Amino acid sequence: MKLGSSDARRRIRRVMKRASVILGILFVACIVALSQRRARSDFQSSNLPLTQTDRERSIVSVLDKMVRSRETYLSVPVQDGKALRLLTEVSSAKNVVEIGTSTGYSGLWFCMALGSTGGHLTTFEIDSQRASMARRHFKEAGVDDLVTLIEGDAHKEVLKLKGPIDLAFIDADKEGYVDYLNKLLPLVRPGGLILAHNVDMVRDYDKAVTSNPDLETIFYREGNGLSISLKKR
Repeated sequence: MKLGSSDARRRIRRVMKRASVILGILFVACIVALSQRRARSDFQSSNLPLTQTDRERSIVSVLDKMVRSRETYLSVPVQDGKALRLLTEVSSAKNVVEIGTSTGYSGLWFCMALGSTGGHLTTFEIDSQRASMARRHFKEAGVDDLVTLIEGDAHKEVLKLKGPIDLAFIDADKEGYVDYLNKLLPLVRPGGLILAHNVDMVRDYDKAVTSNPDLETIFYREGNGLSISLKKR
């Protein structure tokens, strides 16, 4: 068939039309993806809490900056951060332990409450670069006096902790959740809380906390899946 024939021209037009449709779909998909990403970021920033004190304003300012500069590696979303703050404050927690500092985002939410309860956060991070960023964020927020950051393997370092712990938060290597639970639980005071993030990804942890008669556990699904376990008195 010659290129100049009518059949050949129709075939070329069909190919070009199909190609333009595919390119259009790809373009729209890219725009939608970018819009959703920006919407998520804007939602996180705009949904930050109202403040009362200078310390709260300083913390919220750093939280907002972290979101906008994308320094929230593997961090909790705002809704879960609010839950951490509320649970810390309502339980009047003073000794809070966090497994998985990352860049300090969740730690700052704890500090929002610890400034009121007169408490202290001990947080563990294995990655030196993230630990360095977290220290900078704590200092910028003016809460470094409320935080002890321990750099190293938390599976080993938590063995050096002493109780009683009022609230423990697990948000690190998913395969290590049950080990962290087993090491922290004896140190948590009766009436204390054990929280874990992304529990939808850790079925063995869910089973461990729901089958232990010493614990009462509920699941908060508003953010990224947070389990809340009460150590019975």
